[in-house]
Amino acid sequence: MIRNPILPGFNPDPSICRVGDDYYIATSTFEWYPGVQLHHSEDLVNWRLVGRPLDRASQLDMRGNPDSGGIWAPCLSYADGLFWLVYTDVKRIDGAFKDTHNYIVTAPYIEGPWSDPVYVNSSGFDPSLFHDDDGRKWFLNMVWNHVSSGVGGQPKHPSFAGILLQEWDAKAKTLVGQARNIFAGSPHGLVEGPHLFKRAGWYYLTTAEGGTGYDHAVTMARSRAIDGPYELHPLTHLITSKDDPDAVLQRAGHGQLVETPNGEIYHTHLTSRPLPGLRRSPLGRETAIQKCVWKEDGWLYLEQGGQVPAVEVPAPLDVQPVDAPAVERYDFDDGKLPLEFQWLRTPDWQRLFSLNDRPGFLRLFGRESIGSWYEQALVARRQDVFSFRAETRLDYEPKTFQQAAGLVHYYNRHKFHFLAVTHDAYHGRVLTVMSCPGDWPDGRLTFPLAEPIPLPGDAPVTLAAEVRGATLAFSYQRDGQWTQVGPTLDASVISDEGGRGEHGSFTGAFVGMAAFDTSGSGLHADFDWFTYGRVG
Repeated sequence: MIRNPILPGFNPDPSICRVGDDYYIATSTFEWYPGVQLHHSEDLVNWRLVGRPLDRASQLDMRGNPDSGGIWAPCLSYADGLFWLVYTDVKRIDGAFKDTHNYIVTAPYIEGPWSDPVYVNSSGFDPSLFHDDDGRKWFLNMVWNHVSSGVGGQPKHPSFAGILLQEWDAKAKTLVGQARNIFAGSPHGLVEGPHLFKRAGWYYLTTAEGGTGYDHAVTMARSRAIDGPYELHPLTHLITSKDDPDAVLQRAGHGQLVETPNGEIYHTHLTSRPLPGLRRSPLGRETAIQKCVWKEDGWLYLEQGGQVPAVEVPAPLDVQPVDAPAVERYDFDDGKLPLEFQWLRTPDWQRLFSLNDRPGFLRLFGRESIGSWYEQALVARRQDVFSFRAETRLDYEPKTFQQAAGLVHYYNRHKFHFLAVTHDAYHGRVLTVMSCPGDWPDGRLTFPLAEPIPLPGDAPVTLAAEVRGATLAFSYQRDGQWTQVGPTLDASVISDEGGRGEHGSFTGAFVGMAAFDTSGSGLHADFDWFTYGRVG
């Protein structure tokens, strides 16, 4: 059986393709660098992260991109002996405008090397590339209408103005012919995320609708001609949880079809799992997959019936899911950043961290403040379970209150809890907590400790964060004993829906290591190891 979600923790907008017996999924990374997560499977059950292709300045530079900007909704395909990756770099999300630049990169192998990007257009987001059986290629994206009542964070239907189709000339590397608006969407509105699939002379168009919150849905339509007109599916929506508030998999929508070598059909979709009793999703939007069947009317339906996605679905092969290790330890000994970790926005990562300056340590160079949109030294991994414990050992000697380093539970500049070693004028080196519990748009800090905790001497300090559902407890180790630091904090705010709300935040919770130095002297912090373990 397939156990959903197949890609837990912040893996939204799944685009899937098959090459022979191998399956690949690309998911959005937004402001996290490098861009786009690529996953591989041989059975649709067990998946492995194999890389992030947008890893250099010539491909991607997101310095200045807002929270939840950056890489939206990639589309991965394979044709002509190449992998094709289409993606959007979103430079603005607030107000009437969205500055959305769409690009194409290619590679002979999934591991690369990936080409420099070719610019396509900026008319909207969620691009995809369809390779027709006659050799022609077609570029699709939703079109954004700024002359409307829709504004970022609270979208309205008129802003989502339909799905554009235009031919792509791969040799000339340019769009050709007239762009046509082929699908206005259903009455549910907010049409986006287009993908085409061809079968028996029909072009099947799947889109996302309803916004990426709790009204989200996969909408299906079909046409005999690629440019329409498109008729809606008898149920309108192939997959949705919008009418079932008790479903385990909520916010279901935005995905793509894939056919197995034996002709079975599956459809990926993004989903989220809110905390019990709360409409808050710290794991962000995750990737799930559903088995589907073609019926006599020529339409696709969920195999289990209805429209609500299932947690367990039949797999094409008799394979069992392999559970992740109970505890993952990173010792930073091989001079490479573990694949699970990312940083924010900048391709110039050498200014943020080093694994060679002090072998066996991750050295962070204090740069801009935590939450900066340009250069902040924050290296973190996804939270992929509701309850976990993270620990790290830090060697750090700050000389001013402007210098801080430590362990962070992070979503964006408005949503984080930071257990930090810093400097106090009265006590010298101290331990404190800085929080921004969803204060949007101002990003004001709170300081949960009544007084900072003195850390006499210069010995390394071991820090821990333990999240259990909606609660977070920080602690530190002294004389071999763990001591809690401050009160229990609200971990649920480090979620899609915390602070600004479900239509304004699109990533997920991370846990990791951070350092800043607003004095400008770039004081470094050395992290000896990092562990991440699931707790019951």
